[in-house]
Amino acid sequence: MEQRLSEFFTPETAKKAGLIAREGDSDPPVTGLEYDSRNVKPGNLFFALPGLHTNGSLFIDDAISRGATVIVHEIDDFDKKSGIVYLRVNNSRFAMSPLADSFYKSPSRRMFVTGVTGTEGKSTTVYLIWQLLSLMGKKAGFFSTVERSLGGEALWNSEHQTTPEAVVVQRLLREMADNGCEYAVVEASSHGLSRKTNRLGDVNFCSAVLTNVTHEHLEFHGTWEQYRDDKANLFRALDCYAPINLSCDFEPFGVINADDKSADFFSQAVKCKTYSYSREGADSNLAAQTIESGALGNSYRVFIKDLNEQIEVKDYLPGSFNIGNVLAALLTVSNLLNVPVRKIIPFVSIFKPVRGRMTAINKGQPFELVVDYAHTPSSFHAILPTTRARLDKTGGRLITLFGSAGERDTLKRAHQGNLAARYSDFIVLTDEDPRGEKPMDILEEIAKGIETRVQNNIKVFTRDKNFFLIPDRPSAIRKALSLARAGDLVLLLGKGHENSIIYADHVMPYDEIAEAEKALSEM
Repeated sequence: MEQRLSEFFTPETAKKAGLIAREGDSDPPVTGLEYDSRNVKPGNLFFALPGLHTNGSLFIDDAISRGATVIVHEIDDFDKKSGIVYLRVNNSRFAMSPLADSFYKSPSRRMFVTGVTGTEGKSTTVYLIWQLLSLMGKKAGFFSTVERSLGGEALWNSEHQTTPEAVVVQRLLREMADNGCEYAVVEASSHGLSRKTNRLGDVNFCSAVLTNVTHEHLEFHGTWEQYRDDKANLFRALDCYAPINLSCDFEPFGVINADDKSADFFSQAVKCKTYSYSREGADSNLAAQTIESGALGNSYRVFIKDLNEQIEVKDYLPGSFNIGNVLAALLTVSNLLNVPVRKIIPFVSIFKPVRGRMTAINKGQPFELVVDYAHTPSSFHAILPTTRARLDKTGGRLITLFGSAGERDTLKRAHQGNLAARYSDFIVLTDEDPRGEKPMDILEEIAKGIETRVQNNIKVFTRDKNFFLIPDRPSAIRKALSLARAGDLVLLLGKGHENSIIYADHVMPYDEIAEAEKALSEM
């Protein structure tokens, strides 16, 4: 789309963007918004962003050489060229959101947009809500860490980024609206909700979902309290709900996991009504009871508090933790569409799982092989105890392979090792995304948590016997599979759906499921 700068850079937008000064009196046509100079096309507006290792102002000349006509910047120490409009702002990254919202004509105000946040379960819950809306005959789009849909079929998200930059967020929402979507579901990461990035700052949310809040991303937020507070921005946004040409009778609402210790914090962060769900027996609007969980899915009863009735439910989503994601989706869609929960429960049995989330790989081998994205202590808590309990009934052993991301929260590494040692019979440590750190240094930090359990005489792990450090992930997978015998379960954790492994000097294309299948074929 193309429009004159003055059409979307209004006085109100300039104020929201934190405009300090404007140089250049022309009113050029703007053909698009970009923050990577390599992608700039003629007529684009370019955001010069500060970064961890460099500064966007260094790429202004490159952006102009590629055709940029408007530059948004915050550092004013470069030579300016005639014929270019320069917009100096307090924070060019923060300014992206109001500018993108205005350029794309506030698409989120023209749809019912649901945001899903939490440490775990976001992608699955987003996908389940989207499936439910589609099954109910509604045109809906979504984007998550794993997949996205602009109103049609779900397509793979080729990037690692959960919540993209604001210009991408607003562009995707615009495409959904143009494709006739009535509803949109957005995976809202803590980074995206932080005022530091402001990626979701101008999205008009009508409903918000909390899956849980545990230990993650402290390298960015600084403290757990700040991490939780940034996530609560999603709920605070509900108080600013302001739709255009949508039902004026709709009331925004929140959906909260009653089992989470921060449930009250989130319900108190917003003035509108909140609903709750539980898979652990907490008092809530929807609660799971008499749970039976197996390798292929879960059977349980859903207690509907308002009706004081129970309904039998069967899903084919491996892992009992998925029950919470199902309940969250049911509550959300029920309130979005004003349809009783009992009428949409039958759709649960045809839910499709998310690729890379407890994905079973069966090529005829005598043991189980499962790929999952779990990469935090809390996600380990969700998967390992129930897996261990199931294997204890059959005498099977648990072989767990995982790593930890470089240049991310380092405090969780020993904790991950500790948890793995508590429930596993064999552990293989390997690369996840080392980035700028030395791979073996990361594995040694995880190993400290494993060796702590040795010191406490709870379980003995001996290097190169039942505990291995193999940085190369394909080799590590082959080692894990070589340890397995009939009845065992091999868990490959941390990569899930992702399509690469990030190193300091290169990005290696990688598909965990394909690599595991290849390794099985070689056995």
